[in-house]
Order: sequence, then C-alpha cells, then structure tokens
Amino acid sequence: MALKPFDIEVNPPSEELMEIARRELRETPEVRANAVEELRALLREAKDMHFSEEEDFLLIFLRPCHFYAESALKMMRRIAEFKKTNHPLLHALKPEEEKLAFIDHNVVNVLTNRDQKGRRVLLVNCGAAWDPKAVSSEQLFRVFFLIHLVAQLEPATQINGIVVVLDFDGLSLKQVKALSPSFSRRLITFIQDAMPLRLKEVHILKQPYIFNMVWALFKPFIREKLKSRIFFHGMDMRKLHKHIDPADLPANYGGDRAPINYGGKEWYPCVYNYIEHINQWNTFGFLAQPQ
Repeated sequence: MALKPFDIEVNPPSEELMEIARRELRETPEVRANAVEELRALLREAKDMHFSEEEDFLLIFLRPCHFYAESALKMMRRIAEFKKTNHPLLHALKPEEEKLAFIDHNVVNVLTNRDQKGRRVLLVNCGAAWDPKAVSSEQLFRVFFLIHLVAQLEPATQINGIVVVLDFDGLSLKQVKALSPSFSRRLITFIQDAMPLRLKEVHILKQPYIFNMVWALFKPFIREKLKSRIFFHGMDMRKLHKHIDPADLPANYGGDRAPINYGGKEWYPCVYNYIEHINQWNTFGFLAQPQ
C-alpha cells in the first residue's frame, strides 16, 4: 500500500538504509542484538526509572548512541530528568489539547519529502507567521515535542537524522518577547540532552537585524557540537542549497518543488494516529517516589 503524503514510514529499514546504519552507527545484527540485551539489563538495574524493554523502542535510543548501551541509558536518564523538570508543561501531553495550534496556525510543519540524504526536514515559522498571543511559546514547544515523538518511530529518521529550518521572516518584537530566556534554555536543553534523534543541521533563514536579540538569548546555552551544526543564511537561499538540494526544497526556499500548500492541519491526523505511543511515553521516566 502506497504511503500517504502525511504519514510516517514505520516499515523495517531497507538493505540500503541498513548499510548506512552499519557504516555510520556500527549497526549489524550481532551488535544490535548484544546492545539490546545489555540495555535491557541496565534498565532492570535502574530501579528508579521505567521505560519499555521492547526492541523497537530501545532502538530509538541505541541508534543515536551508536549502539553503546551505557550511552543510551544515560540518554534515557536525561530524558527522565527533562520530563521531571518540565512536568507542568509535559505531564499527560495529548495531541487533542494542542489541536488548535496544529490546525489553525501554521507554525510547525514537516516537508512531505526527505532531503537528498534521506533526512526529515522540520520547518518552524518563528517570524510574522507566528502570533504568540494565539500560540504561546509553551504551546509551540509542546507541538514540537509531539512531532518529535512521532518522528522517532521512523527507522529511516532514526538512521538518517533530521534537519531543522527556522524561518524568521518578518520577525518583530512581538515574537522576540515570547522567546524568553526560560523558553530558550528549555528548548536548547531538550535538543542537546533529551531528544533521541540525530540532529544533523539547523538552518536559520530570513532573519532580520532584530534576530541578534534572539541569538543573544540562545547562544549562552549552546554547546560546541550543536553550534557547529547551526548555519545562518539570511535571504541567500543559495547558501541553504549547499546543504539541502534545491530539488528537495519548495519554491519558498528557492527550491524546485511547488510552494508549500500544507501545514499542521494536514499533519495533525498523523500525530493523532500514534496516540498509543504518545500515551506510553507519558508513563516513561522516573518512578513516583512513595510519600
């Protein structure tokens, strides 16, 4: 059955994809089997945490950690810590509670196609297209968080990684004020410590001079690894094309594809289809301490 444009790919990886995983992530059947068993054993020893021990679930953490089980466990612990720290924001997170942010406001979007390296491309409209009075920075984060939960189910995304495009076209003080230091710190902490996806590149586009105020908020929290993957292009889409082939970009970004005519409204049903995974994720993390 053909994949719908607004759906994710959950089929087992192809031979071509497994060759990339072998080359970049050390993944072979033997390495995978050993790492899964080791991570299961480590989880059983970690009496203060609860996560699923199913192989497909453990691969979400093992792949970005190159199949080093101890590193995967450390990532799971950081995720549990992030969920604990941000409990009021993320507790019992449900797609239906963010439905209006998805369907009425085109703030977060995902290209229906992958780029030339097989990576998912996430678009975030941080400029004039974002009205913070309609979609608060907390809602923006929750939408982003829900999309990441669905993306992590794709073997191709686990292996090839993701690219984030931040479009600051028309940025004004209204948006700058919403991008508070607390939001900045939360977002960067999530990306660097608690997101089990391979973030390959971040592209910042169409940023006006006022963007310097935003960058001043984010910069102190960004470590060297992430900083080396952030690229500033302004209005020059040719600089973006050095990283993403124009054949895989819409006309909005100087690409050969048709202008984007879809958004969160089209992607929302896909997110809701994976409500079971989202509900499970809500139960994972540190165990409640007895009173």
